[in-house]
Amino acid sequence: MAVRGSVLDVEFPLGELPAIREALAVDWDVGPSLIAEVQQHLTPQRVRAVALQGSGGLKRGTNVRRLGTPIRVPVGRPVLGRLLNVLGETTDRGAALAPDIERRPIHAAAPALERRSSARERFHTGIKAIDLLAPLIEGGKAAMFGGAGVGKTVLIMELIRTTVERHAGISVFSGIGERSREGHELLTELAGSGVLARTALVFGQMNEPPGARWRTGLAALAIAEHFRDSEHQNVLLLIDNVYRLVQAGAEVSGLLGRLPSRVGYQPTLADEVAELEERIASVAGTAITSIQAVYVPADDFTDPAVAEIFSHLDSSIVLSREMASEGMYPAVDPLASSSSLLDPRLVGEGHFATAQEVRRTIAHYRELQEVIALLGIEELSAADRTAVKRARLLMRFLTQPFMVTEAFTGIPGHSVELDATLAGCSAILNGEADGWAESSLYMVGDLAEARERESQGKAGSQAGRSTVMAT
Repeated sequence: MAVRGSVLDVEFPLGELPAIREALAVDWDVGPSLIAEVQQHLTPQRVRAVALQGSGGLKRGTNVRRLGTPIRVPVGRPVLGRLLNVLGETTDRGAALAPDIERRPIHAAAPALERRSSARERFHTGIKAIDLLAPLIEGGKAAMFGGAGVGKTVLIMELIRTTVERHAGISVFSGIGERSREGHELLTELAGSGVLARTALVFGQMNEPPGARWRTGLAALAIAEHFRDSEHQNVLLLIDNVYRLVQAGAEVSGLLGRLPSRVGYQPTLADEVAELEERIASVAGTAITSIQAVYVPADDFTDPAVAEIFSHLDSSIVLSREMASEGMYPAVDPLASSSSLLDPRLVGEGHFATAQEVRRTIAHYRELQEVIALLGIEELSAADRTAVKRARLLMRFLTQPFMVTEAFTGIPGHSVELDATLAGCSAILNGEADGWAESSLYMVGDLAEARERESQGKAGSQAGRSTVMAT
């Protein structure tokens, strides 16, 4: 056996060569067996494998066993509320899982087309900007695109809570390349909010070998597929971050000696993304709905990895750094975000017309921003000034306090029904809020709360003026 970092060359007797993707166990003297996955056949007797655990201290000549199957992870009710690694081992310092627990291979074929459901039902999130402008599809794939620090992980955490509370479903969270701190914060938050008991977490931390990070998404998907196929339950699969899966694949590709493709990515980029995305589907009335966070390097949406992920999605939620810098959370860009469900035949004429009018109003405001910066808003026509006012009110109305951030902001979180979102946007577009302060609509739930805040603000201003006059 030859060892080069995470890459192992292993020799077997003639006729006993393991299959591609078969798991191997390296019986070394450092601790429990080291697990590796076969990636290449070099000769009729030699394979090249990638270790899924640290290989420090591994020596040539160590015995290696075939396991006869791909890597298998534990599935079913016992994994709910638990934190697992890519091999299905518990890492939350809790009791070990039973040795006879059911296991499922992480590699599987995508559901056949004839088994897939063609229904396109809305998946309500309770988040105004998403439900209005980029509605999610039950059994579909949605991704949140954004650079560092624009709120991807907070949105993911809010969606976990929403799924368990609103849909009474199962959530499976896959943390790919996550920091230890992020994993600990997520586990603590889910435990404190009471939804951990219906959530399974699979982590491949950033300090782990690239092979572990590369396969974490597939391990989480195997758990989700079990709940869909065997227990017939709807599952929300959350992945943070798909871009780190692509990065891990690039590292593995380099270790295997493959020549890089565009911008240094692996030549198998499209296959690796498709291997994950095509297995996410609705089958026989139960669905895996996936919401993924995607890091956009240098905010470049033309990056090959980002473009490849885009091609598999039903809904794309683009998070704007400019909006985040202005405190507009969630920083969902109303113009760049889109959904294949936003069609009048699927969401209804009222929803579609409201969403399109919101987009038109905000787009017109952005067109006028340069003029306003140069000449001032006073130089605009009366119609343009009205449009600017309503666009700014709409953008503030689409902000929303989250339940997972209550401890940090002190503002109670809100989950808003779609009808309330549509009614609020329609009222603003029709001029009902033209005389309101913008602060009355910032970080509120529905329009009734904004109206109450506006009334309180006016009452406070009136009381202040009365006091000044009396003085």
